[in-house]
Amino acid sequence: MSTNGEAALPNWEETFTAATAEQTHALAVRLAAVLAAGDLVVLSGELGAGKTTFTQGLGEGLGVREGIISPTFVLVRIHPNLPAGPRPGGPDLVHVDAYRLGSAAEIDDIDLENTMDSSVTVVEWGKERVEHLSESRLEIDLHRAIGLGTGLPSAGLDFDTEDADEPRTIVMRGYGPRWPEAPALGAAKEGVR
Repeated sequence: MSTNGEAALPNWEETFTAATAEQTHALAVRLAAVLAAGDLVVLSGELGAGKTTFTQGLGEGLGVREGIISPTFVLVRIHPNLPAGPRPGGPDLVHVDAYRLGSAAEIDDIDLENTMDSSVTVVEWGKERVEHLSESRLEIDLHRAIGLGTGLPSAGLDFDTEDADEPRTIVMRGYGPRWPEAPALGAAKEGVR
């Protein structure tokens, strides 16, 4: 947030289309290659939009322990970096679900400051709750095709999270000095546009 209370504008914005869950996962694997300890990633999107699939891709790319699931009932899960993974000695992944948290003060209560410097922190449902944690962040909005253009979560209340091959639109924005320009993700080569 800026000092005058107005929302900061992103340094850049890129839009991708993923036709399958595998393409969503693959985009996140490529993004993980440019992430470092201290990075904050804020994921937004309606139910079933692919936030957890995206986080699983980040985890694979970071080389953390497998088994990433939504932390809905525990709020925070820490996935340690594996010495035998693709990035030995790389950052851990801290996965947060802020859906049931109503404010930045409640985020502060879960004490993310202790892991921010040594981990990549991914917060689902974190928009307008976690911006104070870092001067830089990536915001990633995932939208299911059925929910596009309405401004409402999943038009028609179609929450079928099993439809892995429904196209997704993924909008990525960079904020702060860490993200002056969009990372080169090579998405066009992998079927994500």
